[in-house]
Amino acid sequence: MNLQDAQDTIQAAGVFSSRSKDATGKSRAPVLDRNWVVVGQTPPAGSTFGEGDAVLSVVKQGEPDYCS
Repeated sequence: MNLQDAQDTIQAAGVFSSRSKDATGKSRAPVLDRNWVVVGQTPPAGSTFGEGDAVLSVVKQGEPDYCS
């Protein structure tokens, strides 16, 4: 799923603050959320979470999927 869709899903659950991190460890910041793909997340899917708890590990489209 791309980063924008993941953020939309989190917001649909009633949480409006989430974070993303570059899964490559290069500390890049996503500029266009639709050009980044989520490859990991904390907490795991199905878990209860609150504002600021969701952290999405992302890579640019076309990069290898890195494990977070």
